[in-house]
Amino acid sequence: MAELTKELSQVKGDTPAVPGKDAKARSTPEPQDKRPLDVPTGTPTVIVDDLHIVYRVYGAASESEKGNAVNALTRILKRQGRPQMKEVHAVKGVTFVAYHGDAIGIVGRNGSGKSTLLRAIAGLLPPHAGAVYTDGQPSLLGVNAALMRELTGERNIVLGCYAMGMTPSEVRDKYQEIVDFSGIGEFVQLPMSTYSSGMGARLRFAISSAKTHDVLLIDEALATGDREFRKKSEERIRQIRESAGTVFLVAHDLRVIEQTCNRVIWLHKGKIKMDGDPKEVIAAYNKG
Repeated sequence: MAELTKELSQVKGDTPAVPGKDAKARSTPEPQDKRPLDVPTGTPTVIVDDLHIVYRVYGAASESEKGNAVNALTRILKRQGRPQMKEVHAVKGVTFVAYHGDAIGIVGRNGSGKSTLLRAIAGLLPPHAGAVYTDGQPSLLGVNAALMRELTGERNIVLGCYAMGMTPSEVRDKYQEIVDFSGIGEFVQLPMSTYSSGMGARLRFAISSAKTHDVLLIDEALATGDREFRKKSEERIRQIRESAGTVFLVAHDLRVIEQTCNRVIWLHKGKIKMDGDPKEVIAAYNKG
């Protein structure tokens, strides 16, 4: 990946960080499908270099430790009554490059590492090994994107726009467009606690996409929208791409990905199984 790292540093005019000498050595990841050569490329926006994400969760005692009073007493004496810490290796040696104008769909079964990968690109999860380099600030939009339920839609629009760095005049200019795009109408004056899940998802997407992003990461945020909203969302994603942005999209509706994205990455058990043309990858994914 030295060439890719050098390529991004030339774009940004500086030298990206590299692991220190004391960084742990790691095994070479399994070979991964390469991006088709006939796909047009622009300026790199995201480089994911042999990325590994490991996080820790609490798990219950194993089945072999359960079942009778002797085992229960043993657990107490060994202070094993508490949940045990376990490590989950969610992303395993993922490597790829995204470019300006790319709309990349991420597909895979539940637990394949899709959401974890997006959170790592957004800078919300530190790499266990490897690295992520980005040109610009990634913005993550998910179904649980933080909006304040006790505040009205109007206040959430204003605060959300400010949080993205928009000026008061930009907020005034974009306010009605956000309301119209979300389709919440007069509900904008009511607390978000009164909204349906679909209304909340539409408002989140409308706020997040009101500003042009260098890298926009969308995690299932379109899943609860109706057909009309999905069509508007797909058009908005195309506009972001045309403005030289990069979009990552996780969605279980493969039709949305095929119609919106110019490239699809298939994750399987934390590794890239295929990366390329949407129709080819989705066809292989459906067969697998």
